[in-house]
Amino acid sequence: MDPIKPQPNKICHVVAMPWPGRGHINPMMNLCKRLLLRHPNLIVTLVITEEWLGFIGSDPKPDRINFATLPNLIPSELVRANDFNGFVDAVLTRLEDPFERLLDSLNSPTPTLIIADTYVLWAVRVGERKNIPVVSFWTMSATMFSMILHSDLLISHDHALFEPSEAKEEEIVDYIPGLSPTKLRDIPTLFTSNSLEIFKKCKLCFDEIPRAKCLLFTTAHELEPKAIDVLTTKLDIPVYATGPLIPFQELSERSKPDYIRWLDGQEESSVLYISQGSFLSVSEAQMKEIVGGVRESGVPFLWVARGGESKMKEALEGSSGLVVSWCDQLRVLCHAAVGGFWTHCGFNSTLEGMYSGVPMLAFPLFWDQILNGKMIVEDWRVGMRIERRKKTELLIKKEEIKEVVKRLMDKESEEGKEIRRRVCDLSEMCREAVAEKGSSNVNIDAFIREINNTT
Repeated sequence: MDPIKPQPNKICHVVAMPWPGRGHINPMMNLCKRLLLRHPNLIVTLVITEEWLGFIGSDPKPDRINFATLPNLIPSELVRANDFNGFVDAVLTRLEDPFERLLDSLNSPTPTLIIADTYVLWAVRVGERKNIPVVSFWTMSATMFSMILHSDLLISHDHALFEPSEAKEEEIVDYIPGLSPTKLRDIPTLFTSNSLEIFKKCKLCFDEIPRAKCLLFTTAHELEPKAIDVLTTKLDIPVYATGPLIPFQELSERSKPDYIRWLDGQEESSVLYISQGSFLSVSEAQMKEIVGGVRESGVPFLWVARGGESKMKEALEGSSGLVVSWCDQLRVLCHAAVGGFWTHCGFNSTLEGMYSGVPMLAFPLFWDQILNGKMIVEDWRVGMRIERRKKTELLIKKEEIKEVVKRLMDKESEEGKEIRRRVCDLSEMCREAVAEKGSSNVNIDAFIREINNTT
């Protein structure tokens, strides 16, 4: 399938407005790169805060992507975890006017389309005021989208619990369209005291979706067919699965940082790659147990410790691993030496693990990560879960962590062989989806035809 042939001399200027967080900016950037490959007359303006330009402005970017900035009117990325509700409020209330003024200044050429993260509540109304079509872009799983969309069913089935009891946690939720039967403990805590305010704001964003021109997902249809099909039927706007939206096209990079050289010296499938993400983390006491369990497992590891590299190196001194502050995650996961992926289960990381064909050790912390972890272990069956044996214990002990790490990295056990077979099959499925005639390119081309007809 050839890229879309645009109308002669018709330039499509897309303004991309991600939610200001790495887990949202990265897939938006990957979407824009994919669109540029399929649409020769497309140009993109990617809108980020001044702080985020400082973080990523030096990263390589293709021609036809320009950065534009909004002022730093929201809490810094470096401290947003301290008051996440406050951060969300700031994005939803302080950035609308600066974004609208920015649109007014982009007149060479005039913007013809806005692609906005679904959580950017005000994007549709700004587009309507400016007579610019708006596309909604969802960066979590389609299953999570369906669960939020149908969250009223949790209320009607008496599962909208503020603090689920231990007995309730084992009850099965089997009535959410697109969601396989799921224990209540694996349903993201939408209604708890810590999450309720965020959930209310999330639902407000969903109210805007019917006024968008279409809805884009970062997943591949093959990974979540039930959820995608449900949403295609339920929503009155087109739905396109365009993923996995990960930077697979940049894997041919030839430079070799020190961590890649270190991996080159390890045995095939012997290294556990550990990443707890860039936003939330665990308590100091729990981290001590994790460090002890990994160390005592004897498994070689590559550990990304964002913001705590020196402290982690000290704690792991003398063990068989390497600690770094940052790495090219997809490149690491695709390295032959990596045989397991300890992940916080953010959806971008989940997609990268799936594409790479690496078994995953699920250690979710918050929000959609909880459901992603369940999907990794029970739906896709490509990993194991780290969890407390006794619900009354506050910590997962190092002995339990040691045991599950060794189980995951055991390539010879029947369990290990089955997980590796499954993840290899799903890896192939992901790669086929983004191949030239794959489902994701078909959907991207259909989306481009849609915007050509509406802009």
